[in-house]
Parts: sequence; C-alpha cells; structure tokens
Amino acid sequence: MSVIVRRTLHMPTCRLALLLALLYITPSAAESLTYPLHSDGVDPEAYVVELLQMALDKSGTEHLLQPSPQSMTQSRAEQSLEHNDGRVQVMWAMTSKAREDILLPIRIPIYRGLIGWRIPLVRAEDRRWLSRTRSLADLKPLRIGQRADWPDTRILRSNGLQVLTSQSYDSLFRMLDAGRFDLFPREVVVVWDEQARAESAGLKLAVDEHIVLHYPTAFYFFTSRARADLAETIERGLESMLADGSFERLFQQHHGATLERARLAKRRVIELDNPDLPEQTPFNRTELWYQPAGAP
Repeated sequence: MSVIVRRTLHMPTCRLALLLALLYITPSAAESLTYPLHSDGVDPEAYVVELLQMALDKSGTEHLLQPSPQSMTQSRAEQSLEHNDGRVQVMWAMTSKAREDILLPIRIPIYRGLIGWRIPLVRAEDRRWLSRTRSLADLKPLRIGQRADWPDTRILRSNGLQVLTSQSYDSLFRMLDAGRFDLFPREVVVVWDEQARAESAGLKLAVDEHIVLHYPTAFYFFTSRARADLAETIERGLESMLADGSFERLFQQHHGATLERARLAKRRVIELDNPDLPEQTPFNRTELWYQPAGAP
C-alpha cells in the first residue's frame, strides 16, 4: 500500500471530507483546441481567431486555442475533422452541401455573408480593364484563378466561367502576375491586405474598382460530427455575442473601414447562382447578414 493511501486511510474524517471536496471542485484543465494554420505558416484571419476565442469565453467554458504545427489545406483539415483524428478540432470555411454532409456546421455566418462578395485582383496594367464589364456574359471570355479545393471553383464553373486552378494559395498570386489567368476574385474583407502582401513580394497586382461578384453563401465554424458538444459550445457563445452586441462591435472593428473603402453599393454587381448552397442556410435571420446600402 502506498504512503499516500496509508495516510489517507488514517486521516481524520473531517480532513478527508475536505480533501475530497477540494478535489471535486478543482476545475479541470482547459481543453486545447487546434485549428488549421493556413498558407505556409501565415494566418491572416486574426478576426476569426478572436471571434472564436470570444465565443468560447462567452460560453462559460475554458479552451486554449492554438494553430496546427504545420500549415494545412482545407481538404486536409476537412479530412481530419471528418475522421476526428485529433489533429484539429475546429476549422472555418465556406459552406457547401458536401461539406455539411460530413462535418457539423455552426450556422452563424462568421463574415455575415461577405465571403460571397468578391472583388477581383487584376494585374496593375489591367486595372481599368473591367470598367467595360456589364454582365456575367462579359466575364465568360476571361480566365479566373482559384484553388482546386475551394467551393468557389465549382460555383464559378457552374455559372459558365473559365476557371484555372492551383493546389497552392500563394502560387495563385504569382500566376496572376505572370498572366496565367486574368483575374482572381477575392473576399472583400481580405482583398486589400492580400494586394499589399503581393506588392511587398514584388508582384504588380491591383484591386479592381469597378465590379463585385456576388453569390449567396456563408462562412462557418465546423467541427467533427463526433463533437456535437463543442459545436453547441461555440454556437452558445456566438449567440451570446449577437445578443449583447459584441459580435457587431468586433466585426466593425476589423472590417468597418474596409467596407467603406470597398463602396459595394457603387460597384456593378455581377450576380451568380450557388448550386452548392445548403437549404438550411439561415437567410430568415436577417440580423446575421451584411447588406450594402442600395445593393440588391
């Protein structure tokens, strides 16, 4: 019999009861939650990490957020969650029917639907090129760059557009600069940051000032279907943030200036269909979605 056990057996009843009570109420260590690190060690989505941490805090639980040790493509992260292999516990991505079939979505759009508002990056020499674009038909002769595992690729192709793909996010900017394709539609919330990083890398790219592509979609947090508990925790925290206004404040803090710069309502909007949009997308909750003033 160990020394600890012998001492415990001979401990006065009151002291033993106190020890057991302390052991019972001592909080367990915070669960570590790993999310996929993107783009060869660069994770530009500080807003999403902050939103997730705030949601977890609002849920009343303790979690330690950390990126994966190495960068992961969306397809690898998705496979990890599908099999619940422990490499990642949460990811964020655009929703699709296929993705919602294998993962568990938290159906509160992280970017309030702005992921479906796409402003093209073009070569600097072509910055006025899209000024003549009036409709989807005008885009069909042009070549569009996308990564192979992004849902956008299927959406663009389903609308009759020419799409060239790469397995590498970073290579898409170099391909555009080299003229391998004509435009690279990017989320309004990241396009200027991406252009600045490309410029610092010596690439001559510009943000188009004339059009915006729009298709209905949502960017969600996803967990494994085996972690319904975690999905419920994140949802509870996000709902709390929506109720107390902290979601909107964080959104405006990170994206308010960018949305003013984007002038979405003054651009020509090219509407696209999204055949991959799940029926459960909560468009009935208007408070979840950003709508540019004057936009359709």
